[in-house]
Amino acid sequence: MYIAMNRFRVRRGSESDFEEVWLNRETYLAKEDGFIEFHLLRGPELDDHTLFASHTVWRSEADFLAWTRSEAFRAAHRNAGQNKPLYIGGPAFEGFKVVHTVKP
Repeated sequence: MYIAMNRFRVRRGSESDFEEVWLNRETYLAKEDGFIEFHLLRGPELDDHTLFASHTVWRSEADFLAWTRSEAFRAAHRNAGQNKPLYIGGPAFEGFKVVHTVKP
């Protein structure tokens, strides 16, 4: 498995607007080959921002990379620039190959 994350430093006071963007946008993920699940994570509140992360789980890194080259990816991110006033700087990408998993 492969986990792809983007961290966002959302300006204090813009958290609800940021969450609303994600709750109302079409991600186009559900039909992608190798896609397992998506999470929007809300983290700690700091002085000037609240940390958020988008978290997707993929069957493999190759499946994730195929998604980033797809028309569905372009469609999902078409209006992303309109939301830049909600966060500080750009999203910070982190990709992880899953080494170990424990399930119940």
